[in-house]
Amino acid sequence: MEWAAVLGIAAVLVFIPLYEWPKMNTQMKREKTAFAAMTVLGGILAFLLVFYPEMPGPTQFIDAMYKPLVKFLEKLTAERSG
Repeated sequence: MEWAAVLGIAAVLVFIPLYEWPKMNTQMKREKTAFAAMTVLGGILAFLLVFYPEMPGPTQFIDAMYKPLVKFLEKLTAERSG
């Protein structure tokens, strides 16, 4: 069943660029680079989630990254108000 998901993801990763790439002008180099990077990163994330569904998502990463800042701001706010 996992391989069916992998084949489906691979098909989507092939067909989306085949559909979108010709619509982009040749002068749109930054847009094409960003499109390719986002497609590759999205594909990697999709494959990882197929094989490791319990893997934390991007929102948990952002929460972990900003948690110290939130605690600092809460402490700063509590000191000013109290």
